[in-house]
Order: sequence, then structure tokens, then C-alpha cells
Amino acid sequence: MLFLRSILYFLGSVVSVIIVVILGFLFFYLPVKYRYALISNWAKFCIWWLKITCNISLQVIGRNNIPDEPCVIISNHQSTWETLAFQTIFNHQTWVLKKELLWIPIFGWGLALLEPIVIDRGEKLKALKKVIKQGVNRLQRGIFVIIFPEGTRKKYLQLGEYQSGGASIAKKANVPLLPVCHNAGKYWPKGSFLKSPGTIKVSIGKPISSDKKSANELTNEVYEWTKRELSAF
Repeated sequence: MLFLRSILYFLGSVVSVIIVVILGFLFFYLPVKYRYALISNWAKFCIWWLKITCNISLQVIGRNNIPDEPCVIISNHQSTWETLAFQTIFNHQTWVLKKELLWIPIFGWGLALLEPIVIDRGEKLKALKKVIKQGVNRLQRGIFVIIFPEGTRKKYLQLGEYQSGGASIAKKANVPLLPVCHNAGKYWPKGSFLKSPGTIKVSIGKPISSDKKSANELTNEVYEWTKRELSAF
């Protein structure tokens, strides 16, 4: 039954992304905020379709902590799920992602329309400078920046080392950090096609001012908060 439900979800997500990306290219000339408003409907559909087919729902704790102005969102990374669900929780956003994702037919083309912050992991120093520069640019344009500081997805309840790029962006742009923690890997595990029914919890902490602390201190503060939250899931 789980396999059948997962197949239904997969088919719906594939058909819908084709439709949405085609529409996105038809309106490629519009400002990015309008392209985002259109293309992000795919993520919203996927989260709804996931509920229908796989009975995976969403619970958000601390939604009132989301600031009105753009900030840097730092989250743990366990699944594909959070890259979709965050589009139903936070306003206009962009992500730091590896350039290889843009090579994926249709999906990657749709990502490119949303002006993500693209990095080459083979050039770490240049990548960090690019992340900071483009991150500040997106924030100044009113776009939330989402960072997965572990760099890759981890198994449920595992937490990898946090890199300080997100904190560096926040300090440069003089915006707060918003810590986020979730347990998506419990129901949609890393690298798994099968999805188990349940309620994925997302905890949003209070914004952390980027003033008066170094990027490493801020990163450690977010890491320790996330570790405590993760242990409670």
C-alpha cells in the first residue's frame, strides 16, 4: 500500500511540474516575484497531494516568530519535503543550491526561473563569496534566503556540522537569523521512494539578531537550538 500511495504521489508531482514549468517559461519576461508566485504553486500542490495520497500532514510550531521583513532562515536538512513545504510556510524565498540541480530536465529549468543562489562546490572560497554577495542581494530585494548549513540531507534525528555561510549573509545584510527544525526524515527519509503516513512537525524559533556576535557564534547558537529541538521530536 505504501508503494502504491508513493507511486500516486510521484505521478502527480511529475505531471504537475511539467505543467507549471511550461507556464513559467511562457511568462519568463515577468519580474521574479511573479514567476515565483506562479511556480511555487507546484510546491503547494505537492504538499496537498502528499496529504491526499500518502496521508502526510504538516504541523507548524512558532509561526508567529516569522518576521515580516526578509531574513536568513537556517534549517536542518533531512528530506526533499522541506524544500517544498517551506514554500507554504514562508513568503517569497530563494535557496542556496548546487549548480548540478539546474541540469535536471524540467525541474532544474523551473528552479533557474526563480533566481536561486547557485554554487560550485569545487571552488569553496569562491562559492562562499558568491553565496554572501547574492544572498545580500536577494534580501535587499525582499526575498527570504533559506540555508541548509549541513550541505546535504541527513538521516532522521541526525544533525551534521553547520557551516557559517548563512550567518555571514545575515551579518552582511544586517538581518536576523531564523532557526528552523523539522522531522521530515521520519516520514520521507533521505533517498527513499516510500513515504510513511504521519504528521511532520516544523518548529520555528525566535529570530536571532546578527549584531554583536561573530558568524561562528551565531552558527553555534542556531546549531545548539536545533539540536535541542530535534531531540524533542
